[in-house]
Amino acid sequence: MSSVTYVLSIIVMMAVAAVLIRGLVNMARNGNANLSNKLMQMRVLLQFVAIVLIVATLWLTGGGR
Repeated sequence: MSSVTYVLSIIVMMAVAAVLIRGLVNMARNGNANLSNKLMQMRVLLQFVAIVLIVATLWLTGGGR
């Protein structure tokens, strides 16, 4: 189970980076402000999911002891 959470953590962290880059590119090109806002909200949500998965991975593997 810990390997599943590990892989999911990596995938979600890559998604966070992709959404962050997409949002920054949109802002740099003076794109739609609503889209930038939605992308940044999605980034925060994905960061929360990533943190939960990382903590779950540590808990399942006994990390931090």
